[in-house]
Amino acid sequence: MAGKNQHVVPTPNGKWGVRGEGNSKITKETSTQTQAIEIAREIAKNQGSEVVIHRKDGTIRDKDSYGKDPYPPKDKKH
Repeated sequence: MAGKNQHVVPTPNGKWGVRGEGNSKITKETSTQTQAIEIAREIAKNQGSEVVIHRKDGTIRDKDSYGKDPYPPKDKKH
């Protein structure tokens, strides 16, 4: 069974947080989005889930899958 998707989201105090999908609390807060993405990526790899990266306005910027994705992306960004 796959774990919860990990969302990289802006926090009210101007930092970045990692939050499991459906959770109201931030798992980890960092000063940069890059740091939050790295933490979310490690959690997603361990759980076989997805990282959802949000912009400062809350819209989704990007997604990366680390589980058994039934529809793997065709892009070659990584």
